Amino acid sequence: MKTKWVAIVALLASSMVFAAPQDEARLALQHSWAQIKYEAPTDQREKLFEGLVAESEKIMQQFPQQAEILIWRAIILSTYAGEKGGLGALGLVKEAKLLLEQSIELDPTALDGSAYTSLGSLYYQVPGWPIGFGSDKKARTYLQKALKINPDGIDSNFFYGDFLIEQNDKAQAKTVLQHALEAKNRPGRELADKGRRAEIETLLSTL
Repeated sequence: MKTKWVAIVALLASSMVFAAPQDEARLALQHSWAQIKYEAPTDQREKLFEGLVAESEKIMQQFPQQAEILIWRAIILSTYAGEKGGLGALGLVKEAKLLLEQSIELDPTALDGSAYTSLGSLYYQVPGWPIGFGSDKKARTYLQKALKINPDGIDSNFFYGDFLIEQNDKAQAKTVLQHALEAKNRPGRELADKGRRAEIETLLSTL
């Protein structure tokens, strides 16, 4: 087991040798997020994401004009909000929303349009006025923008499929989610892809 982990660490290190500092930072956030979300015990996730939020803030201060970094801090904030729950989570998702909007201004196609995917997911999961900023209409707009940029992406299709379930459009949701399962594996995102596929399978089992 020890040998296995040494090999994985060596592989990650070698993949970052020629990466720019901001890319190394983003890869570190991506990897930590996936480990916490898909491998950490449920009762530890909130505390672990709280620590990752603090780490992402430090990295964002180093690279405030990097759209990719802003997107990943927003994703981490949103995931932490989901673990935290309650009204205390609303401030977190509001900050995530602002970061995603800023990243779109910097580069709307960053990370294959992930800002649109994440923004769309916030709009259909956050309560509407007067509690929050949720809007199914805006959710559909942003999720469809994400699909135009990345029509075959696992995340863009997963979140649109989940949204369609919320809209009770189960037939279309099934088609979209099945397409999500056909997405190619992303280099360096093996853990995230495995976890996302499991989530897709769970959703499909409900249709």
